[in-house]
Amino acid sequence: MKTGGQLIVDALEANGTDRIYCVPGESYLAVLDALHDSPIRTIVCRQEGGAAMMADCHGRLTGRPGICFVTRGPGATNASAGIHIAMQDSVPLILFIGQVASHAKGREAFQEVDYVRFFGDIAKWVVEIDDAARIPEFVTRAFAVATSGRPGPVVISLPEDMLTSLAEAPDARHYTPVETRPGEVELDALELLLNQAKRPFVILGGTRWDAQAVARMPTIAEAWSLPVGCSFRRQMLFDHLHPNYAGDVGIGINPKVATAIKQADLVLLIGGRMGEMPSSDYTLLKSPYPDQTLVHIHADAGELGRVYRPALAINASPAAFVEAFAGRKPAATPVWAAEAAKLHAAYLDWSTPPESGPGAVQMGPIMNYLETMLPDDAILTNGAGNYATWVHRYHRFRRFGTQAAPTSGSMGYGTPAAVAAKQLFPDRDVIAFAGDGCFLMNGQEFATAVQYGLPIIVIVVNNGIYGTIRMHQEREYPGRVVATDLKNPDFAALARAYGGHGETVEKTADFAAAFERARASGKPSIVEIRLDPEAITPTRTMTQIRDKA
Repeated sequence: MKTGGQLIVDALEANGTDRIYCVPGESYLAVLDALHDSPIRTIVCRQEGGAAMMADCHGRLTGRPGICFVTRGPGATNASAGIHIAMQDSVPLILFIGQVASHAKGREAFQEVDYVRFFGDIAKWVVEIDDAARIPEFVTRAFAVATSGRPGPVVISLPEDMLTSLAEAPDARHYTPVETRPGEVELDALELLLNQAKRPFVILGGTRWDAQAVARMPTIAEAWSLPVGCSFRRQMLFDHLHPNYAGDVGIGINPKVATAIKQADLVLLIGGRMGEMPSSDYTLLKSPYPDQTLVHIHADAGELGRVYRPALAINASPAAFVEAFAGRKPAATPVWAAEAAKLHAAYLDWSTPPESGPGAVQMGPIMNYLETMLPDDAILTNGAGNYATWVHRYHRFRRFGTQAAPTSGSMGYGTPAAVAAKQLFPDRDVIAFAGDGCFLMNGQEFATAVQYGLPIIVIVVNNGIYGTIRMHQEREYPGRVVATDLKNPDFAALARAYGGHGETVEKTADFAAAFERARASGKPSIVEIRLDPEAITPTRTMTQIRDKA
C-alpha cells in the first residue's frame, strides 16, 4: 500500500524522469514528501509560468517530456502560458496540478478551477485522477500521449485527498514510444515527383527530430541538390553554413527565399505545420490548395490535410522519414542543381549584419563578435520581440539542440529556458537574449539560476519600449504613442542584487570586454545593452517606419 503521492513519484521514475520543475504548494505536499526520498532532482522556481517554460525547454531539447508541478488556482493559471507554448510548438510536457479535495469539488472551493475546461483548448490531453490505484495507468499514458504523433502538453489534476489516500497499484512501467514510418509506396511516389520537378524546395520544421536525423538530412539535400530552408525558430535543424542552406522561413523572410518558395513547383514540408508565421500569413503556401505540388511529411495523421491539401501525404516522423529516404538517389543530375548554391549565397549576404545604425550601440558588430566567440554547441534562447530579429537573422546555427525559442511568439521565455538548458548541459555556453519588456516578464527566474549555480548569460537589449508593439503602433497610428513606453531598472545592478554578475554596455566597443568579464565570472550574468529606440529593426529606423506610414 502506497500513498497517491508515492505512486506519482514511482510512475515518474519508471518513465525515466530525472528532474522536475515546480513552485511548491500545499495542494500536492504528498508528492513533495515522496520526492524527498527519490533520485529525481527537484528544481524550485519563482513563478509557475517560468517553471512551465523550463519544462517546455527540457522537452524541446531532449524530446522527453518536461515535468512541471504547480498548485491549484493561481499556480495553474500562471502555468498556462507555458502550456500554450508547448501546444503551439509541439513540445512534450506534463503539468501536474494539485487540486482541491474531492468533497469540496463543484462548490467553488478555495482556488478551485475545472482544469478539463480551462486547459481543454491549449493542451493535448487533460485528465483528473480520482482513484490513486489508477495513477500508474494515467501517468504512463500521459508520457505516451505527450510524445506520440504531434507531441504536446498533457495536464493532470491531482485532488489533494487522492494524493494522501493509500492504494494498492501495479508497478508503473515505462511508456512505449510510438514511431510512424513511411512505406515504400510513399517513398517511390516522392522519388518520382522529385525526378519530375524543375524547381523544388525543402522546408524543415516541427519536432520529433534528433541529432542523427539532422546529421542525415544534408545527405538527402546533397544527393538531390535541394535548397533547404528552416521554419520559424527551427533554425537548428540544418547547418547554416552548408552550401544547400537557403535561409529562415519565418518572420521577415529574405525576399529571395520567399520568391523561390512561391515559384517552386514542388515543396517538401518535413515535420512542420507551416502555420501563420512561417507561411507569411498563408501566402507562401496558399490554404487549402497550394500553387505548388506539396509533399507533407508529418508524424501526426491529423495534421496531414488539415490546413493544406498535399499532393502526397506521408505519415512519418521526420527522423524516420530521413532515415528511410537517405539512400534514395536521383535518376540523373537534377536540372535545378545550381539553384541551391545561388540561394545559399543570397543567405550569406542576408545574414551579414550591418555595421552602422542609430545610437551609440550597434547590434551588428555585437552579433559579429558573438559569431566569432561562441562555439558551435552554444545554446541560444529567447522570448519574443524585435530584438530577436538580430538572433534569428544573423546567428548562424550549426548544430541540433542549440536553439530554444517559442514559435508561438510568447514573451518571457528566454531566461527560464536558459536555466533549464544549463541544467541539462552544464558544460555548454547558454546565452539568453531578451528585450527589456521580455526579460521582466519572467526575469525572476534569474534567481533560480543563482540558487543552482548556473552561469547563464542573459543579454538584455534595453530600448525602453515594448519595441514590436511600438513599431506596429507607429506604422498604423503614427505619432499616437500609448502604452508602449517603459521605465526600467538598472539591469546590471539587478543582477548583482540577485547574487550574479552585471554589466552595462552603452557603446559598441564596450561589449566584448563586458561579455568576457561576464563569461569569466562563473556566475549567472546579465549584460545590459542600452540600445537607441530608433534602432527598431536591423534595416529600418522608427522614424522611417513612422514617415512611411
